[in-house]
Amino acid sequence: MKSSRLLSALMLLQAHGRLSSRELAERLEISGRTAHRDMEALSEAGVPVLALRGAQGGWELAKGWRTKVPGLDEAELRGLLMTQPSALGDPRLVAAAERAFGKLMAALPRDLRDQAASMRARLHIDPTGWRPSSEDLSMLPIVQDAVARDLKLSFLYARADGDIAPRTVDPFGVVCKQAVWYLVARAPAGMRTYRISRMSKAVVLAMGFKRPAGFNLGAHWKASTEQLGQQWERYVATLALAPEAAASLGRGSKLQPAKAVPGRAEFPAGWVVVDVEFEGLAQAQFVALGFGPRAEVLAPEELRTRVRADIAAAANRSAGV
Repeated sequence: MKSSRLLSALMLLQAHGRLSSRELAERLEISGRTAHRDMEALSEAGVPVLALRGAQGGWELAKGWRTKVPGLDEAELRGLLMTQPSALGDPRLVAAAERAFGKLMAALPRDLRDQAASMRARLHIDPTGWRPSSEDLSMLPIVQDAVARDLKLSFLYARADGDIAPRTVDPFGVVCKQAVWYLVARAPAGMRTYRISRMSKAVVLAMGFKRPAGFNLGAHWKASTEQLGQQWERYVATLALAPEAAASLGRGSKLQPAKAVPGRAEFPAGWVVVDVEFEGLAQAQFVALGFGPRAEVLAPEELRTRVRADIAAAANRSAGV
């Protein structure tokens, strides 16, 4: 759009001082003639753009003239810069945020601009894990469009159990939690949270909706996550773990010395007997099997039975039974 291009040209002049039509054209990816017309448009809009002739000529703003940006103190500037665009993770969002940062940097006074550049050079945020992310954010721009325009959103949603069903909701807001993006929306059955990577075939409908006047996305998210935490099934299992298994499990779970040691009490040197809290029986079963001979389930009995049955089934398959 021309308006955004004119603003970008203005920011470039503020940041770099004098620029030729060719330099402006290269930076804005337009023709030299379009760059010249843009400078004329800025001048007609009341921006004091000066045209300088000669080999060292070009375009520059009148001395001392700047767009008005609210003053930032050092603490505010540091806090803003700590939210690096790279923290967003998604390349399209990073690119848009970088453009916004560039405009902000250009509008800052020179002393703050130099300070900001120095701060950014000393901070790097890598939002990716060591393993490739499975998050599919292809639906995120569509979701954001619906949220921004207060329009109903239709999509297919895959639940954790694999069931896929259509949904039509009133999208209230988007939340990013540790690089995972969620949609907070009002469904016919009430407020719901949808993981955006599980959405497909999203369509913004030509039907608006009325947001509750007092709705606060941050407050709603905090309350809903606290409620979810209280609803989670807590499943405590007593495990005997080899040193390497205890170290691995301890990185993601809190291990407590076992209150009681059912079954045999003698284990190889270095082994520990601990109580571990899981989100459910299925998770406890998966973890216990994953450690193989480096873990032994002591309690509860239902978990011991399941693990023994899985081990026996695996042995039978290997033996061709």
